Amino acid sequence: MAKQIPDIVIGRLPVYLRALLQMSQEGRQVTSSQELGERLGISAAQIRKDLSQFGEFGKQGTGYNIEFLANQVKEILNVNRVWDIAIVGAGDIGRALAGYNGFSERGFRIQMIFDNKPELIGTQSGPFTIKDSRTMKEEIQAAGIKMAMIAVPATQAQAVTDQLVEAGVKAILSYAPVNLNVPPGVHVQNIDPSIHLQRMTYYLE
Repeated sequence: MAKQIPDIVIGRLPVYLRALLQMSQEGRQVTSSQELGERLGISAAQIRKDLSQFGEFGKQGTGYNIEFLANQVKEILNVNRVWDIAIVGAGDIGRALAGYNGFSERGFRIQMIFDNKPELIGTQSGPFTIKDSRTMKEEIQAAGIKMAMIAVPATQAQAVTDQLVEAGVKAILSYAPVNLNVPPGVHVQNIDPSIHLQRMTYYLE
């Protein structure tokens, strides 16, 4: 099913999930596409259309049961389990990622962090001992890790990506400001703050 659904729709599901979990923390039990839309700045019609791609989760006039819908979205996104993650790059961004506590609440668990700088290897980054990136492929394979985040310079990003793919990683979140080439079946998401800043400057005088 997921291959037939536009990626832009998949991209909105985590936003819906975040709003639903916030409502649940507020003690709410029921919501509507209208209310969700007002919270998120998305039309109610768009929310209903997105959710209908996966089934019927609400009833006309009664809305959505928040806990049920949140659990359904978790199942669709495969975050109703815990995913282990490797981080490559122990600079400022890599260390910040390793120390961020919010991942565990969303179904992700940092397992290891790698770097190629001798002065960093063997030192601590939060609860993690930084590992030598020369052992990355073997250690990731042995742990069965399928997800990774890379925070390395652009010049190193493709080589690191190639090693991760060889290790069996299927999903990569990249903070490197460069487009990465991966084979079919491997998914990459890029986070480049400068691109988002440039997008916003369009609206500034």
